[in-house]
Amino acid sequence: MSQDLMDFLDPNGSDCTLVLFYTPWCRFSASLAPHFNALPRAFPALHFLALDASQHSSLSTRFGTVAVPNILLFQGAKPMARFNHTDRTLETLKIFIFNQTGIEAKKNVVVTQADQVGPLPSTTTKNVDWLLVFSLFFLTSFIMYATIRTENIRRLIPGQEQEHAE
Repeated sequence: MSQDLMDFLDPNGSDCTLVLFYTPWCRFSASLAPHFNALPRAFPALHFLALDASQHSSLSTRFGTVAVPNILLFQGAKPMARFNHTDRTLETLKIFIFNQTGIEAKKNVVVTQADQVGPLPSTTTKNVDWLLVFSLFFLTSFIMYATIRTENIRRLIPGQEQEHAE
């Protein structure tokens, strides 16, 4: 997919593309989704792309995504600006795009019910993170093992037992 992104961005082109790095389980990504879904109607001359950062970690790393959602504006294949506002609404996104490109948004574009549905989902998915489950199991097992081993070692070393005052 990373090669597909680079083909989509066209290194020799000058078209602007807004790329959203998101994850389906992130509530902040889900709350941004309807606003991002409305952007193509507001800016028909721009291209829009949303990438699941958990599925495309090499791209996320390459473009400095350490948290999601992360929005980057590209010109051709070169990242030009990063959206750094905590208020992620259609209006703040319109202002960001205008400030970076000079392209004005179409009038009267608002978030609709259809934008709530997709193409980017506005609800989070609930999946079991098996890596987290395994990590917790490993840590619990290691702590239990270390505790048992420490008690056995204390019994073997002379002078490690504490005297009780009576």
